[in-house]
Amino acid sequence: MFNLFSENTRIAFGSIKSQLLRTILTVLIIGLGIWALVGILAAVAVLESKVTGSFASMGSNTFTISRYDFSEQLGRNDNEARVNAVINYPQAKEFQDKYTFPASSVSLSFTAAGNAEVKYESKKTDPEITIVGADEFFLPNSGLEVTSGRNFNNFDISNNNYVCVLGSDFEKGLFKDVNPIDKIVSVRGARFRVIGVLKERGSTFGNRQDLRLIIPIQVARSMFTAPNIDYEIKVMSGNRDMLPAAVDEATLTMRRVRKLNPVEKDNFGIERSDELLKELLSQTAYLNIAAWVIGIITVFGSSIALMNIMLVSVTERTREIGVRKSLGAKRSTIAMQFFTETLIISIMGGIVGMLLGLATGYGAALLFDTPFPIPWMAMFAALVTIVVVTLFSGSYPAVKASKLDPIEALRHE
Repeated sequence: MFNLFSENTRIAFGSIKSQLLRTILTVLIIGLGIWALVGILAAVAVLESKVTGSFASMGSNTFTISRYDFSEQLGRNDNEARVNAVINYPQAKEFQDKYTFPASSVSLSFTAAGNAEVKYESKKTDPEITIVGADEFFLPNSGLEVTSGRNFNNFDISNNNYVCVLGSDFEKGLFKDVNPIDKIVSVRGARFRVIGVLKERGSTFGNRQDLRLIIPIQVARSMFTAPNIDYEIKVMSGNRDMLPAAVDEATLTMRRVRKLNPVEKDNFGIERSDELLKELLSQTAYLNIAAWVIGIITVFGSSIALMNIMLVSVTERTREIGVRKSLGAKRSTIAMQFFTETLIISIMGGIVGMLLGLATGYGAALLFDTPFPIPWMAMFAALVTIVVVTLFSGSYPAVKASKLDPIEALRHE
């Protein structure tokens, strides 16, 4: 059996070499279908990994109160969107004072500037630094970790100390080869002592989180006085099982703060990190469906092309088939010969497509600055596709070749 397979493989490679251009075009057609399938599935896996990593660090026991509920806005028509009033500082502070749910911590923060310039001695950054005003609960409630130095404490916030916590990118630029802790940086002429550096987070939806400089909230309010500043409230519940009750209590408290009557709808959004993650991941399901549809259509086209090529090969090699059958070759032997040739071409196309697909996924991982998860599902799908293409494209030509009359085949010119 092994000798027969070895002989069929040798004959198949000989036939492939004799029709090299036609074989290359067929391999590329099959590879295109596999690439479409594996590439999109791998890219979607990278996107899901990025989204999951960004939200998982916040934990499943946190929620955010903001001007809008972005989880409800996903997939909604712009005409349906409502304009909510900003959450100003008095409202945010009133919520913090009135929210007394057990074992919960409330942080207040706002984006003070999005294009600031930070200086250290004679060096300065590009005007692309985001300045965030926050309190001592902001880092733990946001899932941010300090790799060196420390977080703000109550003394820093209550005394409006001019201290700051830097994003990790500062160590690659402004403080390259220099320990930034206890160094003095200046923003708009104000001097801040660096007390901590954050762990690298990467970019999320174009937001470069490692280019942030966080300062005490009251200091930020005194330096940046733009009108209609929108504050964000982050709440962490000490008990995950109590999170639904904590969210309900926060809703009631915020409705009182916003002075809503019982029949009015909420004019603010409460987003649980786990629910928003599920909503975002549900959107990627459409990309998976698109990958399968595109892959199936392309693979179907490549299967037809491969079948036509094998039928042409059967016609061109009719005399060869007649010689082999006259020498005693069985119908199953002839069928296996052409089926083996189809399998080899399919495997070659599958390898090309998988390599291109993995390269696409790896490129997506570099683009999103996230580790590249091995797309096992995509690779399994490619393997199944190769088998299907081989069975669909190789069976009919192989059977047709095996049924040729050896006498008529020998007469063929």
